[in-house]
Amino acid sequence: MLLKIPQNSYLLFTPGPLTTTPTVRSAMLRDWCTWDDDYNSLVRQMRLALARLGTSRPEDFACVPMQGSGTFAVESVIGSVIPRANAKLLVLSNGAYGERIAQIADILGISFVKESCEETRPCDAARLDEILAADEEVTHVAVVHCETTTGILNDVKGIGAVVKKHKKIYIVDAMSSFGGIPMDMEELGIDFLVSSANKCIQGVPGFGFVLARRSELELCRWHSRSLSLDLYDQWVEMEKNGKWRFTSPTHVVRAFIQALRELDEEGGVEARNRRYRDNQQTLSAGMRELGFEPLLDASVQSPIITSFLYPKGRDFSFAEFYEAMKADGYVLYPGKTSKADTFRIGSIGDVHRKDIEGLLLAVKRFAER
Repeated sequence: MLLKIPQNSYLLFTPGPLTTTPTVRSAMLRDWCTWDDDYNSLVRQMRLALARLGTSRPEDFACVPMQGSGTFAVESVIGSVIPRANAKLLVLSNGAYGERIAQIADILGISFVKESCEETRPCDAARLDEILAADEEVTHVAVVHCETTTGILNDVKGIGAVVKKHKKIYIVDAMSSFGGIPMDMEELGIDFLVSSANKCIQGVPGFGFVLARRSELELCRWHSRSLSLDLYDQWVEMEKNGKWRFTSPTHVVRAFIQALRELDEEGGVEARNRRYRDNQQTLSAGMRELGFEPLLDASVQSPIITSFLYPKGRDFSFAEFYEAMKADGYVLYPGKTSKADTFRIGSIGDVHRKDIEGLLLAVKRFAER
């Protein structure tokens, strides 16, 4: 019996999973064999395309996909890159995902120190310089580029300059920014960058990926604290024949390859960044007019997701607001900050200015009830 596949009943204004195109979704309608050369050839092409997206020197970097959510890929880096002895990780944290990196290190028994920053301010490169000058045991530094707790952008270029000044290994969680904000790992000094299929490249959930400097990745043998999340072994296997060590998320990979093609058709990362920025600026201006103030100053606001403060002077229930928006066809995100009542609205995925304007009309209807 052929089942009728329902169309989307709402748009996802979230930081991932996000709204995908019908062509990305339809790419999953064919089955693939993980041993087949046709499929593994696609995987090789995907890895090369991602390296080219991430750096002007793709020959010096390797792309290593890793099954699971983005956090699986982050854990594969933290658990595989940092040696078992004579190593120490410094985590710069101004949100939940910086905290998650520290939690991973703690659970894996990795020596680490955490520098906690204000949630509404970028982590300070000058402060990092002081810490590294005082603590010579630190060997690796990790930071989140776009901290979706608030939507803030950290200064990965300034931080990277300090990390390289002190000759440390630089790890960047670019989960929510890669593919939506132009970046060059070589220029920024990044040694390991982590992202996921279901973010700015606009694929579906199922795997993350790591872009790694080959000269550093080659040193990671025997470091891993996990069998399935061993980044080095996954890389070695893929370099041999393009095959994943364990069952590949074949349908997700095929959807992601279609998403990469559509990124190229849109005009690349620069063009997508312009659309995302237009989405975010249109959203922010419209929400202000309706009485919802952004949490962050515009100078540090990413084009990925925006946190809005609960409106002052009136009773506001996010649960009621959420259900009203969902009924109108728009799914939002609850807040995650520790010091303010907020909710979040994403501006990435297959959403455009007309969709932002439709959302704003729905918010206006709710506010006028």
